[in-house]
Amino acid sequence: MEIEVEVIEFRVPAENNKTIFIWDIQTGFSEAFIYEALWSVYSAFGALYLLKVCPNAAVATPGFYAMVKFYSSAHASKAQRATDKQCLFQSSPVKVRLSTKQNPNLFFGGQSLSHARCQNLANHYLGFNGWSTRIVTLKDISKCADAGWSLHTASQGELLKYGCVAELTFPQYGVTCRGVGVAEDVVDPEKGLEEKLWKRGRLMKWAKDKAVVGAFEKVLLIVFGNGKIAVECRVNQEEVLPDDDIEGAIQVYTSFFLKGKL
Repeated sequence: MEIEVEVIEFRVPAENNKTIFIWDIQTGFSEAFIYEALWSVYSAFGALYLLKVCPNAAVATPGFYAMVKFYSSAHASKAQRATDKQCLFQSSPVKVRLSTKQNPNLFFGGQSLSHARCQNLANHYLGFNGWSTRIVTLKDISKCADAGWSLHTASQGELLKYGCVAELTFPQYGVTCRGVGVAEDVVDPEKGLEEKLWKRGRLMKWAKDKAVVGAFEKVLLIVFGNGKIAVECRVNQEEVLPDDDIEGAIQVYTSFFLKGKL
């Protein structure tokens, strides 16, 4: 008997088979109540990326419909089958269908998840103790030659730019991977030292968060039908750099960034 396997990436799910629509939601409930009720129902099937409640169009029967986007197609399919034609929280049954809308993003890959969503997804599948992060290095690179690719110019003020390398570790699986984050902004010289210190703190946090997200983007969660999970990391050999070579890491990061824009 073959065991079903699904690969979960730390990216915004764009595939149709991960999205369901719920129709025939009655009036008499607030959108907030419907949201909470549906979240309680569907989060029991698996991790949710998005739940959205909308009123029906003016030309349709009064009521609501909802969209639920899972990270897993298996969870979406199971939820659709289990809740279709069920009353859930109301007195009449709802209609639940998998999305059939063609999504152009499907062919270009999903967008990056936010730092918070990456953490939530990792916690859902691996638990709070199943992974950890470490800041390998965090540096002010405002004066580096690599800062020249910035869109800002010196005439606009003083450029602040920070680069960070973060490391993700999955101890149970013996997997480690790294990501690079770069954050920049311009300080108005007329705003004074307080403004500069505030922006510096914000940029350091932003660079760290982007580095962690960059590491998560390389992670693949392999989820088996029997509930077991494996973790893999996609590593490009050009990105394997010494701990103290933040400038080299940023050069690689910049190269990949520019290629993605071409």
